[in-house]
Amino acid sequence: MRVLVIGARGMLGGDILREWRDDELIAADQAEADICHLEEVRPLVSKHQPDWILLTAAFTDVDGSECTPEVAYAVNETGTANVAKAAEEVGAGVFFLSTDYVFDGTSPRPYEPDDPVSPIGVYGDSKAKGESAVRRHSSRWCIARTSWLFGARGRSFPEKILQAATSRPELKVVSDQVGSPTYTVDLARAIRKLIKKDEARGILHATNSGICSWFDFAKEILRQAGRTNPVYPIATTEAARVAKRPAYSVLSPASLNSRGIIMRDWREALGDYLKELRDIGKLA
Repeated sequence: MRVLVIGARGMLGGDILREWRDDELIAADQAEADICHLEEVRPLVSKHQPDWILLTAAFTDVDGSECTPEVAYAVNETGTANVAKAAEEVGAGVFFLSTDYVFDGTSPRPYEPDDPVSPIGVYGDSKAKGESAVRRHSSRWCIARTSWLFGARGRSFPEKILQAATSRPELKVVSDQVGSPTYTVDLARAIRKLIKKDEARGILHATNSGICSWFDFAKEILRQAGRTNPVYPIATTEAARVAKRPAYSVLSPASLNSRGIIMRDWREALGDYLKELRDIGKLA
């Protein structure tokens, strides 16, 4: 099997390359093709003739999306459409990584894949439009929504908390946003299993098990890292962020579990993440 990973130098893309070694994986990023331009994507896809394209490249700056919406839509909507079009021309499947932010956060229970999307910000809306582009332009596709990604080879929330703990005696973290932290290594393994088991189809949700607030997440990061900084909860309004964020964006695991894949609890995954940080010299 030949798999083209677009976004291979990103946090998730890098872990996909490291975790998937029994097939031919081709790494591509902006240097190989800017997905915003179909005339760059077509030659890349035509050259490699992949069986699957994993699209992990995205504009993920939630606040930046509000400030530069044209960039968010160019990458997350137009770029996704370009990849889907090029994939269809060579008969490749498209595996698109989407987000919990396509939902508005008002659900009283974990979101299922067939729940209506209703994004409240530019980032979520651009990803929702990317989902529509995949469905419109590809005949063989899978959309996997995930949430709160963290990984050792990219700058994510746990690393920011650990860095803040070195310079601040106490931390304040938002406590009224709830979701499921997801380790990119575990997500990479789940994606590989889905494609290898021929279960990569339709829309599904893929996150580590368990739910927490950002405040709870921060406390657990510091606890497992052996840091003693006190952490205090604050409301989203006190954080003064540019973009609105869903208050509750927990994704139901049922669609993934029904395909025979169960992702472990985020706390256990966090322990392996911290070990990985130590192994690569990013945590003492």
